[in-house]
Amino acid sequence: QVQLVESGGGLVQAGGSLRLSCVASGNFFSTYAMRWDRQPPGKQRETVASITPGGTANYVASVKGRFTISRDNAKNTVYLQMNNLEPEDTGVYYCVGQRGNDIKWGQGTQVTVSS
Repeated sequence: QVQLVESGGGLVQAGGSLRLSCVASGNFFSTYAMRWDRQPPGKQRETVASITPGGTANYVASVKGRFTISRDNAKNTVYLQMNNLEPEDTGVYYCVGQRGNDIKWGQGTQVTVSS
């Protein structure tokens, strides 16, 4: 049963922007912390942005000032607005929902930034 579905990835030139969306199915979304993880080619997965159920956001240092995470609990959707993209932002981006030990993963969406 698919519960998180990402969209919005693609190929963009350095300096460009993309907006990722993740739609959740089911009744869990509003009580889960949500985050966006990414896995660059050949590297470990890392969390780039997270947001609490109440809307408090946190970012990894490398994306601060460029990425914005937001959520719309009425639409069961979390977003990642990515501006001023860099080639180092290339990777598969995963939407993740977590509440305690219950973790839900999306299938991932590819983001490729060309120099």
